[in-house]
Amino acid sequence: MTEALDIAALSGVEQLRLGLSGGFVAPIARTVGFDLTEVEEGRVAFEAVPTTAVYNPLGSVHGGWIATVLDSACGCVVHSTLRPGQTYTTLELKTVFHKALSAGTPVRAEGRIVQAGRRTAFAEADLRGLDGRLYATATSTCLVMEL
Repeated sequence: MTEALDIAALSGVEQLRLGLSGGFVAPIARTVGFDLTEVEEGRVAFEAVPTTAVYNPLGSVHGGWIATVLDSACGCVVHSTLRPGQTYTTLELKTVFHKALSAGTPVRAEGRIVQAGRRTAFAEADLRGLDGRLYATATSTCLVMEL
C-alpha cells in the first residue's frame, strides 16, 4: 500500500517541482491559462498565451491578467525558498505596465528572489514576449510564517 505524500514535509522548491511534474497544478493556473515551466530555488518561470477572453474594453489584454501572472511568478519564487513547515502570504504587489499586450502573443514571466529573510521575502518578476519585448514588471513583498 502506498502512503499519501505529506506535502508539508517538503521544502517549497520540492513542492513546486512536484507541480512541474504534473503532481499538482494550482487552480488559478487553469483559470488564467498559464503553465509553470521552470523551477529552481530563487527562480521560476511561467509561460502563457493570452486570448481575447482576457481583453479589456480597449481591445488589449487586461492589466489584471498580467498582474495575476506576475503575482504568481513573485509568489512562487518566494515559495521556492521556503523550508518544510513554512508558508507565506503576499503583503504588497506593485505592477508596472510597459507596453500593451495582444491576444495570441506568447509570453514568459520570470520571477527572481531579491532577498529572503526569516520573516519577509522580496521578489521581482518581468513579463516578456518570447522575442524579448518587455510588457510588464512587478515587485512583491511577502510575509513568511511558520505553520
